[in-house]
Amino acid sequence: MREKTVLVSGCYDLLHAGHIAFFKTASQYGKLYVSLGKDENLLKLKGRKPYFSQEERVYMVGAIKYVTEAFVSVGDGMLDFEEDMKRLKPDFFVVNSDGYTDGKRRLCKENNVELIVLERIPEKGLPARSSSQSKKDLKFPYRLCLAGGWMDQPWVSRIHPGPCIVVQIWPEYDFSDRSGMATSSRKIAAELWGGKMPDGDLQRNAKLLFGAENPPGSEYISGSQDQLGILLPGANRLDYDGKYWPFSIESTVDAETCEWLSGVLYLIPLAPRPEGYNPLVEKHLAVGNVKELGDAGILCWDGIVQRDVNKLGEGMKRTFLSWRKILPYTVPDWVMEEMENNWLSKYPGAITSGSGGGYVIVASASEITGAMKIKVKY
Repeated sequence: MREKTVLVSGCYDLLHAGHIAFFKTASQYGKLYVSLGKDENLLKLKGRKPYFSQEERVYMVGAIKYVTEAFVSVGDGMLDFEEDMKRLKPDFFVVNSDGYTDGKRRLCKENNVELIVLERIPEKGLPARSSSQSKKDLKFPYRLCLAGGWMDQPWVSRIHPGPCIVVQIWPEYDFSDRSGMATSSRKIAAELWGGKMPDGDLQRNAKLLFGAENPPGSEYISGSQDQLGILLPGANRLDYDGKYWPFSIESTVDAETCEWLSGVLYLIPLAPRPEGYNPLVEKHLAVGNVKELGDAGILCWDGIVQRDVNKLGEGMKRTFLSWRKILPYTVPDWVMEEMENNWLSKYPGAITSGSGGGYVIVASASEITGAMKIKVKY
């Protein structure tokens, strides 16, 4: 009598105990074959490359004693294992409950394969694991600056006080360096705390990170909105008045507000800031200009607290236009043209994440096809 065969599919990047427990259970139904998504398909689906190449993932999964054979799937899209299923003709296709989709159910029915849905149950004595949670645990959040921007520099806020508005976002994507996403601060944080969010007082940890990033003698001081934005969850209003540290911090980690904010913000990639580009070669620090920047931050914060996408967008837009007035090289002509033609006139508001490049951050009540989504952590 022919031994039953089992097919499972997935990425299996950052292999963990939860994967092993899943393979162990799946193998109880028969000889286990594992179809792993190829690198280019995962890049297409998830917006980033896997941590380990397809060759490494095949080697690691294939070495597990419960697995008969591991191989790279030949297809593309969410059902990239479709041709592998037709080739192998397995008796069972096994998924975890959080990996079940109607598309997988339909495909199994079409190929006369029995679909088995497992609950995520860890091996006895071990914690439950998932790939998404493991990646979050291994990586620091990013921060988005939605308004204010340069207010965290004393040479700006001593002209007129005002806030920076920042939100902490979980790393759904690997963002480019030199794109205004506080990647330098994140790298130093990983060195300090070994790749995990530190315990203890959040503002104190942000001060430690600020000091580590700005040792005595630093030519340029990285503003504290970077360190605070990475470590403080939710949305935060940081008010500055001529010092490196804000004199007031107001935060919201209200779930409904953060979910709303996650739903109305979209990111569109631009080119990163060119290597060696200096956005500070020209400054126009008139009181009126800086006051406009501060007022834009207040309007943006009101939009967040009131969940008003038009106020939020207008605050972002006014911040962007204030940057153009105060520090013209933060908004070069090619960026201004892109913003005017595609984002500022068609949506409630938009801003760039960095000076001279990065990402366009757009506030919109309706979905923007093809844009990147973010998740505000609360």
